Amino acid sequence: MRERVGPAMSRMRSMAAAVFFALAVAWPLLMPPPSAPAAATNNSRLEKAYVALQALKRAITDDPKKLTKNWCGPDVCSYFGVYCAPAPDDSCQRTVAGVDLNHGDLAGTLPEELGLLSDLAVFHLNSNRFSGSLPQSLRSLHLLHEIDVSNNQLSGPFPEQLLCLPKVQYVDIRFNNFCGEVPAAIFDKKIDALFINNNHFEFTLPESFTKSTASVIVLANLPRVGGCLPSSIGDMAGTLNELILLNSGISSCIPPEIGKLNQLTVLDLSFNSIAGTLPETIGNMRALEQLDVAHNQLAGEIPESICELPHLKNFTYSYNFFCGEPHRCLEVPRIDDRQNCIAGRPDQRPGEQCLSFLHQPKVHCDAQGCIAPPSPPPPPPPVHAYPPPPY
Repeated sequence: MRERVGPAMSRMRSMAAAVFFALAVAWPLLMPPPSAPAAATNNSRLEKAYVALQALKRAITDDPKKLTKNWCGPDVCSYFGVYCAPAPDDSCQRTVAGVDLNHGDLAGTLPEELGLLSDLAVFHLNSNRFSGSLPQSLRSLHLLHEIDVSNNQLSGPFPEQLLCLPKVQYVDIRFNNFCGEVPAAIFDKKIDALFINNNHFEFTLPESFTKSTASVIVLANLPRVGGCLPSSIGDMAGTLNELILLNSGISSCIPPEIGKLNQLTVLDLSFNSIAGTLPETIGNMRALEQLDVAHNQLAGEIPESICELPHLKNFTYSYNFFCGEPHRCLEVPRIDDRQNCIAGRPDQRPGEQCLSFLHQPKVHCDAQGCIAPPSPPPPPPPVHAYPPPPY
């Protein structure tokens, strides 16, 4: 299941396209005139790039689209998918600033020599068949701004070398086979977008999660993550635009502080173990366009303030135990209220399911947003031993 693309993500992809367009436009202007000798284009940066790119070519075992067919000779700036620009510390020298081999269906591994691309700003290899792990040498790419290796067959633990990249803003490693713990430090980094969904990570949402400055966070389809939504989630109000946690093993209530996220456009908490009620404060999230809380254990009434949000286009709350919804909710362009306990609405749960749920102990959450265990029943009254009456 691939997550929906929200408006902030669409803008981000447009920005990525603009980066490559700028590189593509700048590159011909930086080329020497045809009469210039070939030696004029040589410099140590391009020589190192030649070593790195040739190592990558040798590590590619299948290139069905012949993307690297012209990767011959020292003129790396003419290689398909390689973009050159003036070096950031010496505008008189050209250097490799971007590599884009997206959707190439390339198979192979990623060699350590890629660390020689010391001026690389954009590294896009999504939708290929690369396997193995990310090279440790990537930690030396101190100018890297975007890394997208999604939709491959990469494996191993979370690539902690990404934590060493001071300029990185866009991290996309989704749809791979990475596993194990995700370091809490990734949420402390000043990045703009984090996509780690559809891997095999096992971790609990750390306290640092709400310290993230990212505008887009996608932790979807990581059912062994778990954890709770803390009340400090409101601290992300200044930057967060999209939060997608569907099928991430969260067992939690929704804290009322979530209403502070006034820039959030997409919130997807579906396919978890979220219980309690929908906070009335969600009605304060004036930018919200898509809200999905389907397939949880939520109950009570849908707050009318949510359905009155001015930009709400899609509200999905199916497969819960809600018992009522205001008529205003039916005016949202797209809703899904199936399989609840709402009288008079089609395709609801059987009455016995709803009654059984209502007789369960009321859910309470602790200060960390975690579902608190039910209170133990009171002890039975003491039994006093009385002496037998005399006869």
